[in-house]
Amino acid sequence: MTTPLISIIYFLIAALLGALGQYLYKEGAGKANGSFSSYILNPQILAGAICYIAVMVLFIAAFKRGGSLSVLYPIYATTFIWAAVIALVTYREPIHPANIGGMLLIIGGMYLMGMGK
Repeated sequence: MTTPLISIIYFLIAALLGALGQYLYKEGAGKANGSFSSYILNPQILAGAICYIAVMVLFIAAFKRGGSLSVLYPIYATTFIWAAVIALVTYREPIHPANIGGMLLIIGGMYLMGMGK
């Protein structure tokens, strides 16, 4: 089965939203005081949860259009790349050569997994 381009695009968007959700969770955790209500009523944590709901909707839409698991899930691994970029932009966390090597391995793995489909 060939995975449609739209399914790949949905998973790339989902990966970006997944990384954004993690950023929002981290921001929200920093503002929470540890009480249950400080988590439930926290705007950043709520926005992160909405990101993850959107991720699930994009997954379903991609699979509905004929996306292959073995092609799409490696694409979702780009979440690690997006998270590094978000951390660089927001927290000035450097991206080291080892990080770049890992990112290239993720991209290479995605390519190799998709070759057979």
